[in-house]
Amino acid sequence: MLWKQMLRSALMLSLFTLIGVSLLLVAKLLTDEPIQEAERANLLATVNQLLPTDEYDNDPLQDTLQVRSAKYLGTDAPVTVYRARQNGEPVAAILTTVAPDGYSGDIKIMLAVYRDGRIAGVRVLKHKETPGLGDKIELRKSSWILSFDGLKLREDNVPMWAVRKDGGHFDQFTGATITPRAVIKAVRKALAFVQQKGDALYE
Repeated sequence: MLWKQMLRSALMLSLFTLIGVSLLLVAKLLTDEPIQEAERANLLATVNQLLPTDEYDNDPLQDTLQVRSAKYLGTDAPVTVYRARQNGEPVAAILTTVAPDGYSGDIKIMLAVYRDGRIAGVRVLKHKETPGLGDKIELRKSSWILSFDGLKLREDNVPMWAVRKDGGHFDQFTGATITPRAVIKAVRKALAFVQQKGDALYE
C-alpha cells in the first residue's frame, strides 16, 4: 500500500509541475509578443527621428545586414545595419555604435548615413553620463546632437571631428568634456567604417 501512496504522490507532483510549467510558457508567450512589438515600435521611432519618412518607402527593420568591427563600432558583438530605400534604390544605412570611453561607461549611439556619406542624424540610445552635465548628449536635454546633421567625414576635415577646446567643430559641455569627446570619436569611427564598406553596406 505504501508504494501505491508514494506512486500517487509522485504522479500528483508531476502533474502539478507540468501544469506550472505550462502556465509559465503560456504567460511567456502572451508577454513576449507585446514586448517585441514595443521594442520594434521604439526602434522604428528612432529611425524616423534620424531619417524623414518621406525619404524611404521600404521597411528598414526588415532590410538588414549583420556586421562586426570592434575597432570601428566599439563592440565585439554583431551589429545590425538597417537599410532604407526609395523605389528600390539605396537611400541610407542606419546602424549602432558604442563609445566605450564615456565618463561613466559605454554610450550607445545610433546614426543614419546617406549613401553619399552625409550624416542624416545621430541619437544617443543609452548612457550613464552625469545628469545635468554629460546628459546633454540627449536631444531632450540639448540640441548638441544635431550638430552632426549633414556632416561628412573627409580626409581634409578629420581635425574638425573634435570639441572646440581641441581645435574642432563641436561645442564641449561645461564640466563634462569627456562625454562629447567620446561621442564625436565614436561617430567619426562609425563613418569611417561606413566609408570602408562602401556600396556593400547599402546594396
